[in-house]
Amino acid sequence: MLPEGTNGTSGGGLAVPMAWLCAEYTADEVLRTGGLVEPGSLEYRAGRETLALTVYLCEANDGPADGRTPSRLDEWLSVTAYGHPWRDWVRERMAVRESFERDITGADPDLALARDAWTWLERTELLAADLGEDGGLWHPALGPDPAAGESAQVWTPAWRLGLPLGHLAIHLY
Repeated sequence: MLPEGTNGTSGGGLAVPMAWLCAEYTADEVLRTGGLVEPGSLEYRAGRETLALTVYLCEANDGPADGRTPSRLDEWLSVTAYGHPWRDWVRERMAVRESFERDITGADPDLALARDAWTWLERTELLAADLGEDGGLWHPALGPDPAAGESAQVWTPAWRLGLPLGHLAIHLY
């Protein structure tokens, strides 16, 4: 059975989501290098999906760039930094890509996988340490929150756990 679209492949072959696969590979490599969490854990998946989505949405339309360049790493660090509205940034970038897909390119297998990752990150909740009353993520510059207990845990969307994990892994890369 042939796919609905071939997304630029030759001879009507199967559309391969190379941009997403490269982003996912890069995210996996960065997280494994950091060694922050056990591969295969839900925390690892949250970090990988968050970082892969960041890498994918930072890429230009002409395909994936080398993730080892300082400018690329700086871009990922700024997007995943504490205080950056990452969730809104993802929604805006996804909307732009979905509009482009709808109006110009047709079905995009990369975008479909990115959409699945974003859905998982938003809908999946993980049990994590409670880092404060406001539900925001703690940052070392803020000092300790007296209301936060080390043993207190709350359910939080996977992206909230994956975002600081991915940011720290980029630093360690």
